[in-house]
This record gives sequence, C-alpha cells and structure tokens, in this order.
Amino acid sequence: MDIKGKRISIIGAVRSGVGAAKLANIMGAIPFVSDSSEKNKIINSISVFEKEKIEYEYGIHSEKVFDCDFLVTSPGVPSDSEVLTTARNKKIKIFSEVEFASWFCEGKIISITGTNGKTTTTALMTHTLNECGIKTYSAGNIGEAFSEIVLDVKGNEFVALETSSFQLDYIEKFKPMFSLILNITPDHLDRYNNSFQNYIESKVKITMNQNENDFFIYNADDKNTFVYMNNKRVPKLSFSLKNKVECGAYLHNNSMHYSWFGSDLNICSSSDLFIKGDHNIANALAVLSVAKTLNLPNTKIRDAFNSFKGVEHRIEFVDEINGIEFYNDSKATNVDSVWYALKSFSKPIYLILGGKDKGNDYNQIKDLVIERVKKIYAIGSSAEKVYDFFNEFIPVEIKETLADCVVTSLDDAKTGSVLLLSPACASFDMFDNYEHRGKVFKEAVKKARV
Repeated sequence: MDIKGKRISIIGAVRSGVGAAKLANIMGAIPFVSDSSEKNKIINSISVFEKEKIEYEYGIHSEKVFDCDFLVTSPGVPSDSEVLTTARNKKIKIFSEVEFASWFCEGKIISITGTNGKTTTTALMTHTLNECGIKTYSAGNIGEAFSEIVLDVKGNEFVALETSSFQLDYIEKFKPMFSLILNITPDHLDRYNNSFQNYIESKVKITMNQNENDFFIYNADDKNTFVYMNNKRVPKLSFSLKNKVECGAYLHNNSMHYSWFGSDLNICSSSDLFIKGDHNIANALAVLSVAKTLNLPNTKIRDAFNSFKGVEHRIEFVDEINGIEFYNDSKATNVDSVWYALKSFSKPIYLILGGKDKGNDYNQIKDLVIERVKKIYAIGSSAEKVYDFFNEFIPVEIKETLADCVVTSLDDAKTGSVLLLSPACASFDMFDNYEHRGKVFKEAVKKARV
C-alpha cells in the first residue's frame, strides 16, 4: 500500500508504537506518536524518535492526534479510552499495528491466537519451520513488533505472528495464510464489557479475510472456538488430545498423528517433545498441523520438537536454593494459565498470585489450589481479592514485592517444594509488562542465593 505523504497518528510509544512509527517513516508517511505516559516511562522510545526525526508527544493526547489520515493504535490502549473514542466520533479510521504492518508483508503469515499458549506455540512454530529449512520470523506479542521485521520477510518466507484479541479488534484486510485459534477461555473481560461472547468474537476475526487458498486450524477439544466461526470458505484443520480428527493432528496412545481425508501418518511420540505437559502437547499438535500441511519431513519435525527448550517467563526454571525450586511463570496472566502451571508440578507449591485483575474467577482453580498449594503470597492491586477468596481454604499472606515473596518462601517452604510465580493477572500495576515482572522475580531469586 502506498502511504507516502499520509499523516499517521500512532497511539502508544512502546514496542508496537515504535515499530509502526519507524515503518511509517521508512515508507514515506508522516508519523506522529502520542503517549499519555510520563517522559521517564518512554525515555528509550523518545531516543529512537529523535534519532529518526519522528515527531512525538507525551503526557497527553493533544488535538494534533486527530489531524491525520488514519490512526494506528497499540494493543495496550483500551478501545474505550478517550483518545480512541474521540477518533471514532470524528470518523477517523483506526487500525492495529499488525493490520498496518501486514500491508507491507511480502511473505506468508501464520497468525496464532488463543487465550493461552500463544507465545510457546509461536516460538515452537518458528523453531520447527526454521529447523525444517523454511526461513521463519517470530513477531507480534513475542519478541519484536511485526512492523520492525516486516520489510525483512521475503516472498518465500514466513512470519509466525503471536496475535492478541486487542490486535484483532482493529483489523480490516489482515489475511494470514494460516490462522490458529489454540483455545478460548474467559480473559480480558475488563476490556470487553465483561462479555465473554465479545471476547470470543474478537478472537475469531482472525479468519475474517481468509479464503479457499488459506487454512484455519482450531482446537477440536475447545467448545468455545468453532461455535462462533464466521468464515465458511476457508479449509479447516483441527487438533485434539482426545479424539482422532479427519484433517489435522491428534494424539493417540502417546503418538502424534497427522491425518488428511483418510490418510494417517504417525509422526512422532509425545515423549519426543522436550517441553512437558498436556498443554504443550496440544501446542505441538497445532504446530504439527501447519508443518505437515507444508509437507515438511517427519524426522525434522521430531528433531525440532526435541530441541525446543521452551520460552522465557513460561514455567521457566530459575534456580534451586536449599532444595526449593523457583519457577518463573510471569506469562500466566489469566486463571486458565495458572491451572496449567499447577498441573505441571507434583511437588508442594508455594504460589505467588496477584497483579492487575482482569475480572478473574478463582473458582476455576480453587480445588486445584487446595490440592497442590501449601501457601499463597498475594501481591499487587488484587492482593486483597486473592486474600479474601483463598484465605478460607489455605494460608495467604499479602506481600509488597516479589523479593519479599522469595525471602519469605525460604523460611516457609521445605526441601522438595516449589515457589511458583504464576500471577493470573496483568503486570501493569507494578511493572512495565510481564517480561519486566519475570526479570524482577529472577533477580530476586538470584539475590536470595547470595
């Protein structure tokens, strides 16, 4: 798309906003970046804007924002924010950063969404395709913004794009070759007027522009996914841990199979997958569906699954001190993610829970917490909610910092226990993002060893 000379307002000056501004600049547009944060919160971004001679403002969204041909918004900006509401009232077109970047993508897009597992699946997809000889980039909510790498992607290459519902809210022409919905469970309801259906409908927009030359891959075990499917033209594959599927990938007797209209291939064993847990087997089946649709060799897929060691901040082993294992699961920003994390351990768990609440219903994990967790350390703005819900069942202690949790756990826990940071909440009440939260936790563990 030719955007030369177009005035583009970009809302948000963090990763995706910076990427969109740089891309707009390269393509000859006139970007203007607006962020309501204080200067010290975006100081690194400001240095980029000044180097690239990109106009910006901070601490306010001024009227200059609306003097534009269209607007690109970052996923962290709520749809009901004043700046986006005003733009809609003024009939200004609003696009997400992934929509904007997709206009300039010569390669093929694998767009991956879902409530849980997006990061791991995106990383495993990238690793597997690269190991099989297909140049593939990771972008979106993982690593770099799509805008940062899109011009590097050649026509015969792929980009595995971790795509959130917030990014899908503002798509118009975004068209992946492969769209994947891993699962849909209640999350971000604070952004969707407490409507689970609104959240589901946002997710399934991923298929909106696909046609008979593309593929939609969904979780056959997830009842919420296919009900709201709005594109009947796109060929569909599924994956399942429970049942054989006609087209796609499934697990049978611990073997991963790929089927396509009657043909059935035994690709590898679930034990070939280095990362453990049923949720990761499901993620691998989703990847397998893409890899075999591209006719990639079985042995290379198996070797890639075995050599993939997981992603940072997702049930990541940090250290062992005095016989206590410390795990960083900062990426667990909803209750369903915590359920998977708790299921991954047979040892007694001391759990760090809390942050910016998104409408969590802890009844989903109550029984599992009672069964496996010895004590909860509640943190962040939702600490009181966590305390009020769980204190009736198990000990709960409110803590100010992650370092406090680590230090206290060394007194509370016994050898053979696990301290697990799996907060079920967003990080923005105390940290820049979940990566920042995870790094602070790991630093606290490191200092505890000294």
